[in-house]
Amino acid sequence: MLRLTMSTEEYLQIGEDVKVIFLGGSKNHLRIMIDAPKGLNVVRSKVIENNVTDPEEKAKLPHYYAVPDLPEKYRKKRIVVNDAVKKARTGSRQ
Repeated sequence: MLRLTMSTEEYLQIGEDVKVIFLGGSKNHLRIMIDAPKGLNVVRSKVIENNVTDPEEKAKLPHYYAVPDLPEKYRKKRIVVNDAVKKARTGSRQ
């Protein structure tokens, strides 16, 4: 599995004819646009989960969870100067 950090209006190209465009979002919601041929089925996971009635089959479906933020020791340090937050640059002098 590949995990990426994307900026607004960046896209992923899957094969030659599928493009997933990141439109933005908030902490809990994400807006994407999928450009795919009409012959290709694109289905949300909730629809698949709701259509499966057998508990054994439902247990076999993949489940993905959000990864929590990095622990504090791995985050970039931030310095507050005049109410403006600036990221500290390691190894640079001012």
